[in-house]
Amino acid sequence: MASQRRGLKGVADLLREDVVAGFLLIFGAAAALIWANSPAGGSYEAIRTFAFGPSGLHLDLSVEAWASDALLAVFFFIVGNELKQEFVHGELRNPRRAVLPIVAAVCGMAVPALIYAGINLGRPEALGGWGIPMATDIAFAVAVLAVIGRYLPPALRTFLLTLAIVDDLGAIIVIAVFYTDHVSFGPLLGAIALLAVFGYLQRGKGLAARLNASRLPNWTVYVPLAAAIWVLVHGSGVHATIAGVAMGMLMRTVAHSGEFEAPSHRAEHLLRPWAHGLVLPVFALMSAGVVFTGFGTIFTDTAALGVILGLVAGKLIGILGGSWVTTKLTSAELNPTLSWIDIAGMAMLAGIGFTVSLLITELSFPGDLHMMEDAKSGVLIASLIATVLATCVLAVRSAHYRRLGARTADSGGGGDEAARAEG
Repeated sequence: MASQRRGLKGVADLLREDVVAGFLLIFGAAAALIWANSPAGGSYEAIRTFAFGPSGLHLDLSVEAWASDALLAVFFFIVGNELKQEFVHGELRNPRRAVLPIVAAVCGMAVPALIYAGINLGRPEALGGWGIPMATDIAFAVAVLAVIGRYLPPALRTFLLTLAIVDDLGAIIVIAVFYTDHVSFGPLLGAIALLAVFGYLQRGKGLAARLNASRLPNWTVYVPLAAAIWVLVHGSGVHATIAGVAMGMLMRTVAHSGEFEAPSHRAEHLLRPWAHGLVLPVFALMSAGVVFTGFGTIFTDTAALGVILGLVAGKLIGILGGSWVTTKLTSAELNPTLSWIDIAGMAMLAGIGFTVSLLITELSFPGDLHMMEDAKSGVLIASLIATVLATCVLAVRSAHYRRLGARTADSGGGGDEAARAEG
């Protein structure tokens, strides 16, 4: 029994590694593409569209929707939780550095949308897809960064996380305002009220302290509360993964007297293996199965071209250009462990636009299946191009930082932070 527990602990520790999560996510996406475009593609579509759940709560959802809306909320909880730790204790405590990825995210949404709109100005039926190239897929981007950037400075991952979260929040707002017929404010207000309860319980004072000190297991309170918040957010018409981000940002990052560790760290330690080992691979398997139909028309369809250029060129121009201009016009600053070529590589990586981009594609062209398929293929091609370009840049930078680390170790340490970003 003891050896079995040690074995399970070893597997859990392995699944906490971003690199392992990256490989599992990429494997899931590759399997989805092969399956969807194989002779057995019909079985893939049948499984992905199979619906189940309580219809009375508007939760009679397809397997794909459960994966992207419910399972992925767990991953977004961890990301929001990690960002909270960075804002309280880490890199983002410094407002001059925190503002940079936020501005970069806004510019990285605006420029791709403008590129798409410019290409499709003479085609009104395609113009509605302007929101497709706005969104960065945080799950894929972080996974690829983990695989190719083992020696890159941690500040680059924090920059990408912050940018991608702001990017996703912006895309969700765009969906709610421009691509949703109706937002139900009753469920939304209910979710906000329960989030206030969630935040109060995290404070650990008064009633919350007595609850935390009771013999009642924490999960018997937090799991039903989190599920209720998710159901209400989903019922409001807002993309339900926002519930995960909100709860993650409300987690307490400081341990109180008598606690072994802060709730934030405890929750992350518990949930990360599940997120990496189950949530992300299943999400990739159910979301990445884009069927290539009419491949020859992709590069002549302005909708597909707008998506490709928006994600590949627009993200690079918006993020890199917006960041650089911000440092010149304001007191915002780039972390001294990073150089602008690192930001350029990361901006290329932000061109990966799976989940939300595919969702906006379906909302943009509900009556035109051919244009929808071309735009979806454009998302896939752009994501592949962005991954290849980012890999070429960031792999070289990772090797550069590895050599610098080895040189520093050989010399017994020393050197300032700026020296790490040279070259």
